[in-house]
Amino acid sequence: MNEQLETLFKYIEPAKLLDLGLQAAKFLLVIVVALVVLRLVKTAIDRVGKRMQSRSETLDDQKRVETLTRVLKYVANIVVLLMGALIALGTIGISIAPVLAAAGVVGLAVGFGAQSLVKDYFTGIVLLIENQIRAGDFIEVGGKSGTVENITLRYVRMRDAHGNVHFVPNGQIDSVTNSTMDFAYAVVDIGIAYKEDVDAAIQVMQKVGAELAEDETWGPKITESMSTFGVQELADSAVIVRVRFKTLPGEQWGIRREYNKRIKAAFDNVGIEIPFPHVTMCPSGGTSDVALPISNS
Repeated sequence: MNEQLETLFKYIEPAKLLDLGLQAAKFLLVIVVALVVLRLVKTAIDRVGKRMQSRSETLDDQKRVETLTRVLKYVANIVVLLMGALIALGTIGISIAPVLAAAGVVGLAVGFGAQSLVKDYFTGIVLLIENQIRAGDFIEVGGKSGTVENITLRYVRMRDAHGNVHFVPNGQIDSVTNSTMDFAYAVVDIGIAYKEDVDAAIQVMQKVGAELAEDETWGPKITESMSTFGVQELADSAVIVRVRFKTLPGEQWGIRREYNKRIKAAFDNVGIEIPFPHVTMCPSGGTSDVALPISNS
C-alpha cells in the first residue's frame, strides 16, 4: 500500500494538489455564498412584502402583494442559483463565456420545440402585470375552478371545493373569471307558490334582508342594503322572486346560504308556501283532482 502511495505522489506534484484543493474550496465557498445570498434575498422580499401588506388599505391590495412576493421569491431562486453555478464553474477553470454561448444556442433550439413553455411564461407575466389573479382568489380558468393557492410564471395552482388540486399552465388561460375581485354579489332566487300574495312575500324577504344586514356576524360582510328585483320568472310550479346583496369578496356564498336558511324560517312563521313539484291526477269521469308530491325514489 505504501509503495502505491509513493508511486502516486511521484506523478502528482504537491503544488498541483494544493491548487486542486484551493479550487475545490473556492467552488464550495461560492456555492455556500450563493445559498446565503439567496436566503438573505428571500428574507428581504418577505419583509418588504409584509410591510407593504400592512400599509395596504384593501384586501385586494394585500392579495396582490402576497402574489408578487411569491413570484419574486421564485425568480430569485432561479437568478441567484444560476449566477452562483456559473461563478462556481469559473473557479474550477471552466470559462463562463463558452457556457453562456452554448446555453444561448441550446436555448434557441429548445425555444422552437418548447413554444408552449415560452407562452406559459409570457402569459404569466401578463397576468401579474394586469393583476388578474391573486393568491386566495376564487377563479375559473382552463375549464377548472377553485381557490388560487399559488401562481408562478409557469402555472396557476388552485384547489376546488372537493379538495382536488388543479395545475393549469398559464399558456392555456385564454379567459379568467374571478369571483372575488373588489366585491361580489350574492344573488338569491326564492320560489313562492302561485296562490301566495307576491307583495306580502316581498315584504317578508325585505325584512329578513334588513335583519341579516344588521346582524353582528353577517352585517360587516354586507356592503350595501339588499336590492329587490321583484318577480324574476314565472316557473312551472313557483313564482321566482330575486334579491341581491353586495358583499365583500368571497363572502357571497355564505350570505346566500344564511339568507336561504332565514327566509325558510320566516316563510314558515307567516304561512307562505315554498312550493315543490306536484303531480295532479284526474280520475276518468271524476270532478276532483288529487295532488301528489313527486318522489325522487
